[in-house]
Amino acid sequence: MKPSILITGAYGGMGRATARLLADAGFCVFALDKTVSDGEENIIPVEADVTDENSVKNAFECVSEQTDELFGIIHFAGIYMLDSLVEMSGEDFERIFRINLGGAFLVNKTFLPLLKKGSRIIITTSELAPLDPLPFTGIYAVTKGALDKYAYSLRMELQLMGIGVSVLRAGAVTTGMLGASTEALDRFCEKTELYTCNADRFKRIVDSVEARSVDPVKIAEKVKKILKKKDPRFAYSINRNPLLLALNVLPKGIQCFAIKQVLKRR
Repeated sequence: MKPSILITGAYGGMGRATARLLADAGFCVFALDKTVSDGEENIIPVEADVTDENSVKNAFECVSEQTDELFGIIHFAGIYMLDSLVEMSGEDFERIFRINLGGAFLVNKTFLPLLKKGSRIIITTSELAPLDPLPFTGIYAVTKGALDKYAYSLRMELQLMGIGVSVLRAGAVTTGMLGASTEALDRFCEKTELYTCNADRFKRIVDSVEARSVDPVKIAEKVKKILKKKDPRFAYSINRNPLLLALNVLPKGIQCFAIKQVLKRR
């Protein structure tokens, strides 16, 4: 019997690459997303909105009709948002938390009955998750940081049931989300009334950081390696940016001073 895997965000760049790689490796993949395609060999589409409890429950019924056990749940569902914390709308603030954090919570809670001793949960957070947030990417970093903390808390609890939880802290990946981040930054630079000069300079920095991206297949290969480990550790990283890491080593006062010098009005 083929081991079964549930992947959220399965039709995005990282999710799609991972679904195909695991399907080729002999897993039965339940590919969950808001918009799905036709089924393929070893890939079963599951249409669901991870922010809607009833939708997730319906997805559970669909999956549980076809298997009584999941070897793993892999989370890729999420959105990128770039905005000023004092200019963004309350609706956007709540939306990114519902998707990036709430979605993982709902899926894990709902699908727990299908997880057995030895099952794994892998949650894709971000290279920003353990770092101090930067201006304008703060809201995204805060949600990913919260997701990282949620994952660790979940690991502490589910270890008592023999279920492992790990996070994959990925840097820039060549996916649709990378393009979305560029578009979000362009929109922010156009609409902001408080940070015009600062935003333009920040855009040049972000462009240089995101130029160093990896193919989503690299993410898929990393996930496969984590799944094969007998006792996976909590955190795995891929393509973390050395400049961001170096900045985070500095005392917070120096970090703030450095960012202010780069982004302040001249």
